[in-house]
Amino acid sequence: MSTLRILAVDDHEMTTMGYKYILEDQPVDDFEIQMDMAKDYESGREKLERSLQSFPYDIILLDIQLAQRNEEPPKTGEDLGVLAREISPNSKIVFMSSYSDNYRINSILQTVDPEGYMVKSEIDQHTLREMVPTVMKNPPYYTHKALAAIRRKMANDDMGLDQTDKRILHLLSIGTKTKDMVDHLPLSLPGIENRKRQIKSLFGIEKQNDQALINEARHRGFI
Repeated sequence: MSTLRILAVDDHEMTTMGYKYILEDQPVDDFEIQMDMAKDYESGREKLERSLQSFPYDIILLDIQLAQRNEEPPKTGEDLGVLAREISPNSKIVFMSSYSDNYRINSILQTVDPEGYMVKSEIDQHTLREMVPTVMKNPPYYTHKALAAIRRKMANDDMGLDQTDKRILHLLSIGTKTKDMVDHLPLSLPGIENRKRQIKSLFGIEKQNDQALINEARHRGFI
């Protein structure tokens, strides 16, 4: 029986302890599991780099939002995933996050291209133990909500929206005022307003307000 080394990075220690208990309790498929844990970017990076000197991790489990030290700007699980992909290319990366919105999931797929994405509300003993052999032998592994977000994205790929348009929709969905978007986008306020008008035109809601834009974007799977 072969041994799999897993690194779980999550700022909730009880969460990683739960993963560890479930996966180490008994063999998973043909694998015996050994799991290490970290709660922030720096400790995760240190464990990852140290593993490269002996036995690299087979699977890296990442939450998106991590505990912060003094990084400027704050580092996320997505940042750690990008680093892991670069320095440990043979490791399988699985995101395990409470985020189930289309924008976040599809952003992760583009920047990291992980072998799996699991929405935390769908993680239980069955899905956790099912994920391990799948990502090792026949990736990817997605829980239902993650897969639904990916399918909605695929259905809307030809709408003509670029990453800036999608960023505007995401900022609207989390309550960011249009005047404050200039702090998040390389556009002037008139440029942002013009983008919003173009998106509304694409969605066929030219005369409607921002809430209607959010609702339509959510219906079409962009947020």
